[in-house]
Amino acid sequence: MFYNNEAMKSDLESLLALYDPSKPLEEASTIPGPWYTDPRIYEAERPTVFGASWQFVARLDQLQKQGQYVTAEIAGEHIVVVRDMGGLKAFYNVCRHHATLVMCQPEGECSTMRCPYHGWTYGLDGKLKGAPDMGGGDFDKSKIGLLPVRVEAWENYVFVCLEPAAPSLAEFLGDLPRQVKALDVGRFKFFERRVYEFKCNWKVYVDNYLDGGYHVPVLHKSLATVIDYVNYTVENKDRFCLQKAPLKASASNADSSRLRRGEHAYYYWLYPNFMLNWYEGVMDTNLVLPMGHDRTKVVFDFYFDDVSPAAHERNKASVDLGERIQHEDQDISVSVQKGLSSRSYTAGRLSVRREAGEHLFHRLVAADLAKTLESAKA
Repeated sequence: MFYNNEAMKSDLESLLALYDPSKPLEEASTIPGPWYTDPRIYEAERPTVFGASWQFVARLDQLQKQGQYVTAEIAGEHIVVVRDMGGLKAFYNVCRHHATLVMCQPEGECSTMRCPYHGWTYGLDGKLKGAPDMGGGDFDKSKIGLLPVRVEAWENYVFVCLEPAAPSLAEFLGDLPRQVKALDVGRFKFFERRVYEFKCNWKVYVDNYLDGGYHVPVLHKSLATVIDYVNYTVENKDRFCLQKAPLKASASNADSSRLRRGEHAYYYWLYPNFMLNWYEGVMDTNLVLPMGHDRTKVVFDFYFDDVSPAAHERNKASVDLGERIQHEDQDISVSVQKGLSSRSYTAGRLSVRREAGEHLFHRLVAADLAKTLESAKA
């Protein structure tokens, strides 16, 4: 595990002591600046925040046919998810011979999984089928397959979990499936994926998402014309948060009104890094991936209820509107990251009216980091 010597454990313990998760929202501040800027926090998050939670890795429509696969990286571990005759399977994407990545493309279709180094070949069930020039001795290929990883699906979303003892996906999601069912997300069809890179810690991006619309009137002028800011609400559950905003027509911004329709916008966040955003006829999911202590990648999948050729231009315009908002978030996130390193900053007070989602997020991160520390002490 991480922090396996006394000095490093002491460092982590000192960093964690900078935040008090027991404070109620009325008295709470954000997690401290060093939690966003110190590489030791980034490393400590891997085994628990990401390694012990259910992580979104693929859409179910990417894995419909036998032999279709998707690769991913979670908490520094390389994973492959594949469909075989028995359903979805997930494995560590590491050859049992010399540790080469077996499947090297982001996604594809195969009949077997063959290591590009020495040709060791695995079935879609992970069993070793062939190992050239490995005969003789006590070599038994039946005992040397790819190591499995837990995999489950909810709606069109495939999740994996590296921790064998973690709760099931259903337990992890809690009441989320029941709430989301009313939005009928299964009728939405995938349209396009866009990937954005941010020069900031991943938690800066999540904070921005969870601030209860606090930044919308100032930062997102076009979105602010269709969001009823005054009646924006925040509802926390065990591991997720719903931000709900009434929508209004905008006489000054016809494009935003045309592309962001319906009675309400629903913004769901699932700990630690998955978001689902819903408007009438329009939906997107966001996956926030830490790439370092000060670098983040955000993967957007855009969905629509109509992806016919007749709707293509409208859908493209909707995606472009989302991208303009992302550029605004990108610029402000970079600015926040710079300020977090200042000697003038330690932590900031949270808005009771707006930032309950951030409070939940920070306490969940703190709880997982405490588990990392306990493991290091064991």
